[in-house]
Amino acid sequence: MTYALPPLNALRAFEAAARHLSFKLAAHELHVTPAAVGQQVKALETRLGVRLFDRLHKQLILTPAGQAYLPGISEGFRHIAEATSRLKPAGAVLLQLGVHGSFDLRRLDLAEFRSAHPDIGLRVLQPAGLHELVEGKADLLIARGLGHHPGYRCDRIDDGPGLGDWLVAPEGTADCPEIVSFREWLRALSAEHSLANHRRPRLVGIKR
Repeated sequence: MTYALPPLNALRAFEAAARHLSFKLAAHELHVTPAAVGQQVKALETRLGVRLFDRLHKQLILTPAGQAYLPGISEGFRHIAEATSRLKPAGAVLLQLGVHGSFDLRRLDLAEFRSAHPDIGLRVLQPAGLHELVEGKADLLIARGLGHHPGYRCDRIDDGPGLGDWLVAPEGTADCPEIVSFREWLRALSAEHSLANHRRPRLVGIKR
């Protein structure tokens, strides 16, 4: 059976905006800009041929079509989330890695990490930010920024001053074996690719 589905990102944008009745709050949840949420919703409306929201001055209101559409979409996402949570990646210890939306996961060789650490079940949440780390949805985070977060250990994983990519973990769990293993994996990648004269993830400094 082939399912006739709109793009998943557009459905996520609609569902989040409908829950919050705000493109701004939906954007914060999805780690994108309000303009991106608005564009996704507009594209979805064009695809479906119906208006899902009335856009009033500083107010977002669901149309009758949007009200009818929302419960089924929310229920579908709930089923997907529950099915995903029941899946347990191989490994005795589950490690939840959050990653900011623009980071290229190919830089991390995650398949090789999983092969080298069969005792660690690695799961990736992308996009993710400090909010997911604070809420416990991620155990550690690859974040884009300056890397200064009180109460968190921040290890830079690229070169250069200013904004960069950082591996961020709470001080209380930063030395847990599975997090140490992932941090050392990044260091090993750095050494390997430096010898090959390739610019890849590298821990160049530690901020406490």
